[in-house]
Amino acid sequence: MTADLILHVARIENFDPVPGPATDTVVAVRDGRILALGGEDLLDRWTGPSTTVLVFPDATLTPGLTDPHAHPVWGAIETGTGLDLDGLTTLDAVCARIAEHLAARRPGPTTGHAPGQPAGTPGNDAEPWVTGFNLDINVFDTEPTGHPFEQRLPGVPISLMTRDAHSLVISPAAVARTGLTGAETFDDASRIATGPDGRPTGFVVELQAMDLVLAHYPEVPLAEAAAHVADRLHRFAATGLTGLHALDFAPPSEDVYRRIETDGDLPLRVRCSPLVPADSTREVWETVAAQQHLAGRRWHVAGAKFMLDGTADNGTAWFELPDLHGQNHHSLWKNVDRYREAVRFFTERDIPTATHAIGDRAVRTALDVIEETGHAPSAPHRIEHLESIPDDLLPRFAALGVVAGLQPAHATRLTSPDQSDNWSLRIGPQRVAHGWRTRDLLDHGATIALGSDWPIGVADPRTALADAQLRRPVEQPDTAPVQPGQRITAREAYAAMTHAPAAAAGATGRLGRIAPGHLADLTVFARNPLDLTPEEQAANPVLATIVDGTPLHHAPSPTAQERTP
Repeated sequence: MTADLILHVARIENFDPVPGPATDTVVAVRDGRILALGGEDLLDRWTGPSTTVLVFPDATLTPGLTDPHAHPVWGAIETGTGLDLDGLTTLDAVCARIAEHLAARRPGPTTGHAPGQPAGTPGNDAEPWVTGFNLDINVFDTEPTGHPFEQRLPGVPISLMTRDAHSLVISPAAVARTGLTGAETFDDASRIATGPDGRPTGFVVELQAMDLVLAHYPEVPLAEAAAHVADRLHRFAATGLTGLHALDFAPPSEDVYRRIETDGDLPLRVRCSPLVPADSTREVWETVAAQQHLAGRRWHVAGAKFMLDGTADNGTAWFELPDLHGQNHHSLWKNVDRYREAVRFFTERDIPTATHAIGDRAVRTALDVIEETGHAPSAPHRIEHLESIPDDLLPRFAALGVVAGLQPAHATRLTSPDQSDNWSLRIGPQRVAHGWRTRDLLDHGATIALGSDWPIGVADPRTALADAQLRRPVEQPDTAPVQPGQRITAREAYAAMTHAPAAAAGATGRLGRIAPGHLADLTVFARNPLDLTPEEQAANPVLATIVDGTPLHHAPSPTAQERTP
């Protein structure tokens, strides 16, 4: 028997606590799995007439990176069709960006009213939507409102998703287009904000309320949606990712993945976990359970996603004590016992769960429920985000075997060291000091998995991993760190995107390491990340990724060689 593929590199790095032999430089692959690793003697032992040999003389081979928290379908469609407002820190800049878009979209003055319609009339069906994402909620001095858009861009139906993706700010024209009244009620804690007159202000909070607006967005044809997603997945692969966990599976996810696979393979593995809506019925749970058999060649459905609270920026996180405005003190589930029942339902059917829990009370409740239900046999339960937790919760993660999913780049890029941002002002300095406790969780023996939460967080794992080590944006050396005591090492950071995602998926022994019998999902870096500073890691070229034993080349290497005997 011979190998299908042989990789010859300068170094193999597994990110283990104790480094492996420096003499291991060759990996042999057959049928998508690793046959063997060792020295150059493997070249003669496993090379045959049809073996492809890839030689990267100066490179380091690592387990493929996996982003354990992303939203590739709706994220790719949103970023592919909407305006990116990232980096705009004033309302004037946001309105100017929209005006530029309108000017490019149509000739004539940059106003929103149609010919013959008086300026200031709240919208008409002829006016196309303007949608955007990455809106910084800090551009508003008080609770966000869509009224400034009507003043500056009258008649334009505008809908902007905030950076945390848990709310929309919409113009009066969009309110009119969607028919919102402010009297809407929801199963969960979603709301349509209203002013003193009882009319909607344009601030639409949490998913069920947002859905009333999103349903009016122009429909994106399947072919276009698939193209956006395929492009984004290839961009992910070029940063070193060989897998990601999509913590959603809403339409058109299945159709998009199947459409992409009609033209070829996905460039990485995608593990999808459908959302179980807050206060949903058993019938909904049965539907999610039935989806667990769905799969393609490189994507499959596994697990269920819960949201126990919202976000601190919106006032919908669940903390023990209310925030500065008397908010952030309630669960997104109106009936928390229903959440407890739902987790038990899925656990009994061997379906692991991932619970979004931002506030300390939400995290505590999720841990309590998992302690009651135990884990699904196939994989552990996870808690995602845990943005601020007290000391007494730290040891419970390891004690209960719960995977802690964190996004430290949210700390470095969505909050300010001087605590002048909305998140910090709302929850106060004591809870800010307990933010994103990566170091403390590791020191208490927890398994931490570092994800992006893309499109909310940065897509490039090299950037996020560098931020986790520095606790500041890697490209901003003059910026003070946030919670500097939570810095982790490069080895710990990269293990949190290789070993930990495998553990979270119940795939330890199949993914996350370079070892015989493991799936051949690998990343070829130009240099060993452990030999580099965080700043150098962020720019470390990815020469190739390998998924299922199939190589995908990215950055060119002047010394790389490929030969088929």
